[in-house]
Amino acid sequence: EARAREIAAFRQRQGRALKAGSGDQSTMEELFARIQEGAVGEFPVVVKADVQGSVEAIVGAAAKLSTDEVKVRVVHSAVGGINQSDVSLARASGAVIIGFNVRANAQARDLSAQEKVDIRYYSVIYEIIEAFTGVLTGMLAPTIKERAIGKAEILEVFNISKSGKIAGCRVIDGAMRRGTKVRLLRDDVVIHEGALSNLKRFKDDVDEVKAGTECGLALEKYQDIQAGDEIEAFEVEEIARTL
Repeated sequence: EARAREIAAFRQRQGRALKAGSGDQSTMEELFARIQEGAVGEFPVVVKADVQGSVEAIVGAAAKLSTDEVKVRVVHSAVGGINQSDVSLARASGAVIIGFNVRANAQARDLSAQEKVDIRYYSVIYEIIEAFTGVLTGMLAPTIKERAIGKAEILEVFNISKSGKIAGCRVIDGAMRRGTKVRLLRDDVVIHEGALSNLKRFKDDVDEVKAGTECGLALEKYQDIQAGDEIEAFEVEEIARTL
């Protein structure tokens, strides 16, 4: 798992480098889109503020919020108004410009509009911290939680010309539900994972069959089923994480 994370992080860095070199835009909306695609694990910013104390407070807040998984990367920080150099740097690094009690000059505003570099103005440091927190939270991979729904044992297998193989089953725990994810077990070994494509009670299509009831079911795009196999039905839930 550690090696896989290293490879994933390396590929993310490569992707960011390619995007920065290929004229990628750095608006907050596009950054969020890249976050949703899993393309970034860091939030690059250029920080400009009215006094050195403000710069240090913003950079310090960025460092405190950052973790091994996601971080705010301060590309550049300085005292003074936002100028063309700041916009060019943000453009090259795919960063968003954070201005605290400062404004961009006319040339910087024109260049940011032309290059589609996002400039965000703030007058309260807490609002910057909230913005950083929101972005980093969006970068966190969700926690995956699996919930068992039910289990069925295959009593007999029927070959149906139009439908392929149909498993005649008895639900022994919970319930079987149409469209849920399932695992096929043979001698306690998982041999297939997929979805239920068909669920019947006698000749009727049904959405659910509960424990103690027999049913017919088919697995989506899978035919290697045998009497004695077991089918586990489960749901996967993505739980959003917070910093």
